[in-house]
Amino acid sequence: MKRLIVFIKQVPDTAELRIDPKTNTMIRTGVPSIINPFDMYAIEEALRIKEKWGDTEVIVATMGPPQAEEALREALSLGCDKAILLTDRKFAASDTFATSYILSKAVEKIGDYNIILTGKQATDGDTAQVGPGIASWLNIPSITYVKKMIEVKSDYAKIERLMDYGYDIIEIKGKFLMTAIKDLNEPRIPSFRGKMAAKKAEIPNWDAAYIGAEDKNIGFLGSPTRVVKAFSPPPKQGGIKTEGDDIETAKKLIANLKESHLI
Repeated sequence: MKRLIVFIKQVPDTAELRIDPKTNTMIRTGVPSIINPFDMYAIEEALRIKEKWGDTEVIVATMGPPQAEEALREALSLGCDKAILLTDRKFAASDTFATSYILSKAVEKIGDYNIILTGKQATDGDTAQVGPGIASWLNIPSITYVKKMIEVKSDYAKIERLMDYGYDIIEIKGKFLMTAIKDLNEPRIPSFRGKMAAKKAEIPNWDAAYIGAEDKNIGFLGSPTRVVKAFSPPPKQGGIKTEGDDIETAKKLIANLKESHLI
């Protein structure tokens, strides 16, 4: 049987996102959570590959507190076959380095696989580091910002990747990790039958000891980065509107720019 692994993250709804000014961490209590939007495209692509291949298992996993199980059940309702919750107090305060290490150890515990899929980045951090980090720990190639799966087989893929200057066409053999962008597909809506099955599904909890994660690489001690300050940007102020003929308007614009010390 072929196997696809999808990593997702439960994130606060960005409309309700708030920062604690004392701890510089996100306030999650009382804030509604959702599956990271970019991860929805990764889930959808895994399900489409499964439909093409047949005889394929899609495993969805996330690292988080017990309530992250809600995100996994939503993924199961869409059609994923199995779910795994990586949860342990030791995982708390893990940065992208530690998180990618923990997820890579989960992959090793799962066993053989063909492709790992993630969203391009999480909306609560926007680093886009975890996916490539997993690939680095596993010593496999990573293809980021995947726009289109031109051809995908169990041991070969031809992929279109979005770049600043256009796009790349990449051919790859063997195992790899890919990160999905919103151009890749249109996520499906769960069926009633899928929702009912997801409610009944058993979701195992894996801790640090079970996946063989070393304490030196996880949590606060295993995280080389520190958040010094976090804040919301100030709201945009109203612009300045100038009227008159072209020459008069240009003079007013230059005067305003000089006054603002922009030129």
